[in-house]
Amino acid sequence: MNSRERIPPKRRREGKTDYSQRLDLLKSGKPRLVVRKTNKHFRAQLVIPSEEGDNVITQAHTKNLEEYGWKASTSNTPAAYLVGYLAGKKIKSRDITEVIPDIGLDPITKGSSLFAVIEGVRDAGISAPVSEKIIPSKDRIRGEHIASYAESKEKEFNSYEIDPSKLPDHFEEIKNNINQDFGE
Repeated sequence: MNSRERIPPKRRREGKTDYSQRLDLLKSGKPRLVVRKTNKHFRAQLVIPSEEGDNVITQAHTKNLEEYGWKASTSNTPAAYLVGYLAGKKIKSRDITEVIPDIGLDPITKGSSLFAVIEGVRDAGISAPVSEKIIPSKDRIRGEHIASYAESKEKEFNSYEIDPSKLPDHFEEIKNNINQDFGE
């Protein structure tokens, strides 16, 4: 290899970071709403860049929903929305009103639960630019699709401590608990 050839950064080679996307997000000058998912959880973080590196100002994780009484799966669309809603309340308490969404390397898919997180942040009163076309429907956000599936199939949901047909009501209860915690 000659000295003119450039070796890409390790994170690019491993497919972990898209540096051109990251640069565009940083150029916006706005705090980033970093949304990540695993097989079982969602995380939303408010990240502000600095010369020393990114600073996580606040975050919400699906494990935090247990503190508000969440008894259903932490990997479904209602849980994603509630994580975003909780993160939005935390961000709002820091007097930040606008963020730029960062979903990393996940593909942009209409109705994705990642966009349920962003919708939760928006419903908490934070401006986050994203097309209305890719946000999941209110019925999906509330878990009505899960409730109707559970009723039609009479299937057992092992990760739920509640009757999944009651998920939309449970969703509203948890959202109210979050509002009460933030004095609303």
